[in-house]
Amino acid sequence: MRKKISSVILNIVLLLMGVVTVYPFVWMLSSSFKKNNEIMALQQHLLPQLFTVQNYINMNSRFNFMRFFANSLFVTIAITVVVIYTSTICGFVLSKYRFKGREVLFGFILSTMMIPWCVTIIPKYSMIQAFGWIDSYSALIVPAMFSGFGIFMMKQHIATMPDEILEAARIDGANEFSIFHQIVFPMAKNGISSIAIFQFLWAWEDYLWPYLVINTKEKQLLSVGLKMFNGQYSTDYGALFAATAVSIIPVLLIYLFFQRQFIAGIASSAVKG
Repeated sequence: MRKKISSVILNIVLLLMGVVTVYPFVWMLSSSFKKNNEIMALQQHLLPQLFTVQNYINMNSRFNFMRFFANSLFVTIAITVVVIYTSTICGFVLSKYRFKGREVLFGFILSTMMIPWCVTIIPKYSMIQAFGWIDSYSALIVPAMFSGFGIFMMKQHIATMPDEILEAARIDGANEFSIFHQIVFPMAKNGISSIAIFQFLWAWEDYLWPYLVINTKEKQLLSVGLKMFNGQYSTDYGALFAATAVSIIPVLLIYLFFQRQFIAGIASSAVKG
């Protein structure tokens, strides 16, 4: 009886937390179909009193939304693909090879996760400036090529793979690159899905670094471009809500497509250290 009561209470609490979390997004989506005077009115309604799609037209005609969206999509996909590959190959080496200084190297990689991002931003900016990458996508992609979190996750995940499979491939004459690409990489799809979701989300929502290194408006990313909806004297809230609603679609799709692999990858990465 106590377990049933506890279960009911827990479900009610989770339901309330879910409503509190989801309601702002529902209100934002509904407001994207309202006119600005209705959004700013003192008496608010969840559903639009006068339905309009003009905000979705204005967000592109006034603020070049699709250009920002395409820029963010290109940079985010590029960073995610590179991080997946580098994290997987580094995790493979650190988990399946025995060499002197391996633990020290892994400890150094873990230490990068503990350094606040604000500490490294000045030297990283100076380095990017020295290479002449300011106002180019190289400044966004190259510094993000390696992820300490991604390497840690993939090391934990690949460590659970049986060594016998790799040894059998070596006996059959496969070289290390073939073993990695044909055996390890396909078997690590759950861990890769986890890294893909995390990295895609981080790169898609990154604001400060693109704001610092990208100067040309046409090259700017969506996270910074949304700020342009705020005018000096007024804000087009309808277009802002419409743009924000569209901007979360890629993240939702990525999570929906890789949800099962994401859960499996997180679980398997916690099995063995």
